[in-house]
Formats: sequence, structure tokens, C-alpha cells
Amino acid sequence: MEKEQNLEQFGYTQELKRRLKFSDLLVYGLIFMVPIAPFAIFGSVFQASNGMIALAYIVGMLAMMATANSYSHMANEYPMAGSVYTYVGRGMARPLGFIGGWMILLDYILVPTLLYFAASLAMTGMIPAVPVWAWLLIFVALNTTVSYFGIEFTAIVNKVMLVLELIVLAIFLILGIVAIAQGKGRGLDFTAFFNPGKFNMSMVLSAVSIAVLSFLGFDGISTLAEENNSGSKSIGRSMSAALLLVGILFIAQTWVASMLVTNPDHLISAGDPNGLAFYNIAQLAGGHFLFVVTSAATAISWGFANALAAQAATSRLLFSMARDHQLPHFLAKVDKKRGVPVLATFVVAAISLALGLYLNVLPNGLTVISTLVNFGALTAFLLLNIAVVWHFAIRGKKFKIWGHVIIPIIGAVILAFVIINAHLAAQIVGLIWLVIGIIAAVVLQKTGKMTDPTVIKED
Repeated sequence: MEKEQNLEQFGYTQELKRRLKFSDLLVYGLIFMVPIAPFAIFGSVFQASNGMIALAYIVGMLAMMATANSYSHMANEYPMAGSVYTYVGRGMARPLGFIGGWMILLDYILVPTLLYFAASLAMTGMIPAVPVWAWLLIFVALNTTVSYFGIEFTAIVNKVMLVLELIVLAIFLILGIVAIAQGKGRGLDFTAFFNPGKFNMSMVLSAVSIAVLSFLGFDGISTLAEENNSGSKSIGRSMSAALLLVGILFIAQTWVASMLVTNPDHLISAGDPNGLAFYNIAQLAGGHFLFVVTSAATAISWGFANALAAQAATSRLLFSMARDHQLPHFLAKVDKKRGVPVLATFVVAAISLALGLYLNVLPNGLTVISTLVNFGALTAFLLLNIAVVWHFAIRGKKFKIWGHVIIPIIGAVILAFVIINAHLAAQIVGLIWLVIGIIAAVVLQKTGKMTDPTVIKED
């Protein structure tokens, strides 16, 4: 039976406004993941997977679906904002919850910056007269304004942007399939799914560590738990539905695009340093028109739609951790009229702008931040899957062997192997961030700031 969405039983006051339906959550997850996300990183994943790009997305989707299962069970147990921070902290121990929140914070804080910066680079490529820093200012200012007007307004904007992205994707798929039928590219080909001559499991998992960037964002749905008005189970259902839908779209578009790669060996050996591989494929399929449409759609979807969703999710995570005094308490301030964590929203905007301007002066700034984002999220997801097994099976509660044990373990194992095969730079910086988080958790524990707001009543 579904639990009531009652925050008081956990020691909190309902401050955010419950206005989101299941459809709003589903759209939010889809727009956060960006249905056309593979456009921007197609070349990188194609190279890392030795051309088996569809396989990389299939493995990534399976790992994320297992994690969505864990989110679903914990969201029903604890219908609160805070994502992994809340679920691991409540399901295992508060210090571990802080570490989980700290690790996913690396993802959440950096994702808006990544999106703003990537979009600004794309826009400058199309309109060289406007510098990157100017586009950063425009995107950050626009999204912060929309976020400030409340979650309902954000939800409306999300729906409009999702429709536009799906139209662009449909145009590419139709023109791409027609081009293949006309003899362009390599014709009907299934090596995107499996190529026995080039298959290597370590290589596939390394590619998954890049491809999974396209899936990050489904977990952002959980940060809206205190604004959800359709029952706590709708959090998990919307996550699974969003992942399945977007996974199918990812696999379809990368398969079609892979068949239009005229010289796969060259792309595998040379890579895609300028991030133009997909747009060149689009030009082969539909001329310069499709090149412009796909590149512009990527810039707008990443810099506006996806970044808007990311900024909302990040501000809710900061709000949740600050409410528990795990972060500066001013971040927990909520605008009474609009029902949004206003100061957390502005802080996310300021950090994104500052980091974006810094990346603009670094060589390979986009590559640097991309390698950092995934490590934090994957580590947090690993902790979440372990927390489900611990909370339901080891604590002795009633549990389902499949949903509470087998699926979370499968998800944890896949994630562990992906982390092990991630880029060395991401591992080094991620481990440094983890050590800092562990030190911070110890300090908070010693100073008595790891206590619950109230004693949790177990069923």
C-alpha cells in the first residue's frame, strides 16, 4: 500500500508546493536526460565502444533501470526531497547518506555548468560574433528567471521544449532512414549492437562510462518528491518510464547514425575532438539544413531545457541538505509566495556561471568537466543500490527477493565495473572528492550534526 506524502512524520514542515502530476514528473525526467543527448557525444562514445555504440547505451540503460528500481523503493519509504542523500542516510546511516549526497553533489553542481558551457560553445560555433562568456550569461540568466517563477512554470516550459526536441529527433530518424535506403552510409548494419571482431568487455564498460552521461537526470525526479502531488509511488514509476522511453530513443538514433558513418575505422582511430561527428552525419543524411537543425537543437536543449531541469534539481538537493544543517542553513530558505528554494537557486546559478567562465580559459575545458560529472553520480548510485539491500533485507524488514535484493545487486555490480573502467582523471578527482566528503562526514558526526530531526517511526 502506498504511503501518505506526510513530511511531518519525518520531522519536517511542508514548505514546497505540491503541484506536480505523474505526467509532469515524466516530462521532467525526459527533458533532464535530453532525448537528443547522444547528438553531442556520439563521436566520443562511438570511438570508446569500437563502433558498438548501441550496445553501450543498452548496458547503460540496464544499469540505470536497476538504479531506478532502488530509487522507486526508497522514494516510497521516504517521500522527501534530497535524492541519494535522503535515501542512503535513512536506509543505512546518516554519515553514509551525507557521503552519498556529497558524491552526487559533484554531479549536480557540475552538470548545470557542463550544460551551459557545452551549449555556449555550440552557439559560438554558429554565431562567432557572440563570445562564449556572453552566451553563458544569457543561458544562466534565462534559466534562473524561469526557475524563480516556480516549479509549475518550469513544468510548462519543459513540456514545450520536449515537444520541440522530439520533432527534431523525428526529422533526423526519418531523413536518416531514407538516406540509408538510398545507399548512403554503409547500408543496413548491426555492428552498432555487436561486432565480434572488435568486442572487448572492458572497452564496452569504458564506453558506458561516457554514454551514461546521457542518462543522468532521471534521478532528478526524486528531488521533486516534496512537490509531487500524485502519490509517492509515482516517483519510481516516472523514473522507470522515463528511462525506458529515452533509452529506446537513444538506441534508435545511435543505430541509425552509426549506419551513416562512412568510415568507422577512421572515427574510432581519430576520435571526434571538435564534437561534430553527429552533425556531419546529419549533413550527409539531410544536407546543411539538418546540420544546422541538429546542432542548434543540441545547443538549446542542453543550455536551456536540460540546464533548467538540472538547476531545479540541484537547488532542491542543496535545500534538503541545508535543512538538515549538513550545508549552510541559508540555502534552506524558501520563497513563501512561489514555493521555491530561492537562495539555493541563486547559488547554483552563481556557481555555474563562475565555473563556466573558468572552463572557458582552460584547454579542453569541456572534456575536463565531462570526466568529473559521471564519477560522482555513479558512486552515489552504487551506494543507493547497496542501501536498498541493507534497508529491506539486512535490517529484517519484509522484502521481495527480486526487487529488494537481486536487481539492486545487479545494478551495483554493473556500476562498480563501469567506475573501475572509467577514465583515470575522473577516478583521481572523484576519489579526492570522496576523501573530502568522508572527512566532512566525520567532522559533522563529531560535532553532533548528524542527528535526525525526529525519531523515525518504523512500520
